[in-house]
Amino acid sequence: MPHPENPARSAAGARPRATVAVGFVQGMLAGLHGRALVARRLLDAAGIPPAVLADPAARVPVSRYADLYNRINAELDDEGFGLFSQPMRPGSFEFLCRSVVTAPTLADALERGSRFLHLVLPDLQVALEQSAGTARLVIRETRPLAVGRVFAYEWLLRLLHGLCSWLVGRSIVFDAVAFPYPAPPQADDYTLIYTAHSRFDAPELAASFAANLLELPIRRDEAALQTFLIGAPGKITTLYRRDREMVVRVRDCLRDALPEAMPLADVAKALHLSPRTLHRRLEDEGSSFQAIKDALRRDLAISRLAKTRQPLAQIAADLGFADASAFYRAFVSWTGVAPAHYRRRLRNASA
Repeated sequence: MPHPENPARSAAGARPRATVAVGFVQGMLAGLHGRALVARRLLDAAGIPPAVLADPAARVPVSRYADLYNRINAELDDEGFGLFSQPMRPGSFEFLCRSVVTAPTLADALERGSRFLHLVLPDLQVALEQSAGTARLVIRETRPLAVGRVFAYEWLLRLLHGLCSWLVGRSIVFDAVAFPYPAPPQADDYTLIYTAHSRFDAPELAASFAANLLELPIRRDEAALQTFLIGAPGKITTLYRRDREMVVRVRDCLRDALPEAMPLADVAKALHLSPRTLHRRLEDEGSSFQAIKDALRRDLAISRLAKTRQPLAQIAADLGFADASAFYRAFVSWTGVAPAHYRRRLRNASA
């Protein structure tokens, strides 16, 4: 079959949007060691030229990476890529989702998820730890991983992070992640996928984030799950990435305009786009104008509540709300609690 355009390199050193380093592809193929013809066939089917595997600077579109992910799972009859002592049979990810979607909070979902993974993935143990306002998602080996060790950790952390972010309807931001291996060639991508605060050669994988995020309510239901599972689990690789160019540009425009509420038409004009093109670009990146606006005001509101003693009415005005009651309703929809209660809880936690 003819190959599509070569995704190996970007012009003038600039990275194309929504791509991943070839190291992630190599790791995903590790379980096919000794089956070169099968690997080539799957790469061809996913539109990835096999030649890129020999180029350490190559990059692959995320959509093709996600396609290859699902093709390998189907070929091996194993959602664990043939990397573990027992296969994760197809359907494991779906039942992981079903086991957590009815949980009341993110903390409950992670506890349920860790128990489920213990059944289907005994080589890795997932645990949730908390102390001094910080939560740690910890992944440890229970048996030495002989093949694809780096990818196994990368994969499971991304899987859990993407699932948790989807469950609560927002990206869970990691403050730092310690990885139990030397920095791999694709470590630069960790900034985009996990956090800029990554370190290596740690005794275990530990992803740290604000403990109050564990109290976020699960916002998805069975109907939403049916849609989410289309293209899964490979689709999880495309969610909640940090390199979404247009999302970042729109967010910057909205932030710079505060306390004025900049409408979509004005943002499009500032970015030299038509409103229709802006809408389509955001949709391509898995977002929308309203979602960006809500996320920006939510994040700024939480930061102000945590770091200042500003009155709620002042925070509401600074974020462009018509009045304090509108801010109150929006904040409850974002977090499940009133802003005053949220601030008291933060102060009590730090006392």
